[in-house]
Formats: sequence, C-alpha cells, structure tokens
Amino acid sequence: MSTTINVGIAQIQSEIGHVDANVEKHLHWIAKAKKHDVELLVFPEVSLTSHHGGTHLLESAMKRDDPRLLQIAEASGSMMSVIGFIEEGPAAQFYNACVAVKDGRIVHLHRKINIPTYGLLEEGKHYAAGRFVETYKWDADWRIGLLICADLWNPALTNLAFLHGATLLISPISSAIEAVGAEFDNPAGWKIAAQFYAMVYGAPLVLANRCGIENDLTFWGGSRIMDASGKELSVAGEEEELIIARLDYAAVRQARQMLPTVRDSNFSLVQRETNRLGKVLGIPEDFSRS
Repeated sequence: MSTTINVGIAQIQSEIGHVDANVEKHLHWIAKAKKHDVELLVFPEVSLTSHHGGTHLLESAMKRDDPRLLQIAEASGSMMSVIGFIEEGPAAQFYNACVAVKDGRIVHLHRKINIPTYGLLEEGKHYAAGRFVETYKWDADWRIGLLICADLWNPALTNLAFLHGATLLISPISSAIEAVGAEFDNPAGWKIAAQFYAMVYGAPLVLANRCGIENDLTFWGGSRIMDASGKELSVAGEEEELIIARLDYAAVRQARQMLPTVRDSNFSLVQRETNRLGKVLGIPEDFSRS
C-alpha cells in the first residue's frame, strides 16, 4: 500500500523586520492552502522577517514560545506549516531557523548550519551556526529532512539528512539573482542542485524561495516541488503564489530500488576517513566542542 501527501509552497515577499505584518500574511496563505487540502505547507527562509531581517536583529528575534509562533501553529491545525524566523536561543544567541508547526505546537526545529559570508551574503554578522542534522517522522513512510538554503551547498549535510532516514527533503531558501556574483547563475544553480539531490537520493524535494526586490537583491521566485526522480511537478513564477503537488511514496520505493544510494552509503568509511583527516590536520574528533 502506498501513502501520498499533498504538499504546497507559499512563495511570498516579506516585509523587512515587520514580524506582525508578516504573521498576518502567513495566516492568509495558511487559510488559502487549507482550502486546497494541503497537508504540508512550506514558506521561504526567514519568512517572518524577510532576508534582511538580521539588520533588525533585536526587534525581530523570537523565542520558541513566542505567542506569534503559537498563533500560526494554531491556525495551521492539522496541516503542518514550515516557517522561517530568527530564533533567540539560550544566552542571547541568535539563529536563522525554521520550525514545523502543527496542531497548535512546534513539532520540529532546524537551525541553519552553513552560514554564508560571501558575495552579498553577510549572515555571519548576525547568526550563530546550528550544529545538528535531524529528521521528523511524519508517518510510517514519510520522514522529513529540513535544511535551510546554503545547507544544501554542503553535500555532507544533505547526505546526513538522508542517512538519518529522510524520504522527503524540505529546503526553504532566500535566493537572489545577485547574491553570489554577476557571473554565477543562481536560478540555474538551484535547479541543478535540487534535481541532483532528488534523483541521487530517490526522494522528493520541496524548494521554497521568496520573491520581490529587497534593498540590493532581486529574489527570483522559482519555487519548485520535485519528485523522487528529479522531475519538476510544480514550478512557481516570479510573483507571490501558492503551488501544490501530490507526492506518492510508491515513487520513492521505486526510485530507491533502481538507484540504492542510501543503501550503499558507507557511513563507517566516511566516519573513519573524516576522523583520520581530522588527526592529520590536528582537529579534535569532537568538532562540536572545538
């Protein structure tokens, strides 16, 4: 027997640092998605503050028990919503984070690990780096991996998500045409990366980008939902919109039977070689405490 899931992306433009206004926009798109029987709705990276929200860090940051997050969780009901925000963690440490909310509560959180400080990207000025790759069990078949934007440009993190059992990868991003440099084609790069990961690991990929112009950056939209073979099921344009696609677990089973990347991943070898390289370079094995 196969299970299916109806997935949606709310491709939106947020207001810089205006959390309350952005909450209202989230509530609008959540209500719209529920009318289309969406079961999992994904918003872009830092959707509650917009890309430059870090420039208003102290005003924009929220703790996990912030009433506005819980308001969105209540509005989501049985539908899971994945939203981006600036998390204020313990000891006044700030993170670019995403939470999955459902039935009035937070069920999963990921802190962005790969914090970019190149091109026009200056996240290192504002955010601490996350340290964990975890997954969330949706049901007996679907296990959700959640990585934020530049996390996907570190293939080791994506590999870890799938070794942790992910059968569906969600990636909220905040990608602008000019972000990396004039000679780097960001839209094409993301399309290639998304197709590669979906095809190689035999798992659908949900890529949620923002749209609109924000300060010096032009966000190109182009959010997309891909199946387990890398085929595009639904692709957004350049404006705000809701896109939806139904994912079938039977396609994951077939893809992984044909190309068993996860099965053949030699974790012990990777771990051994990583530790060996660390010794050569003089890096402690426990990188999280170094």
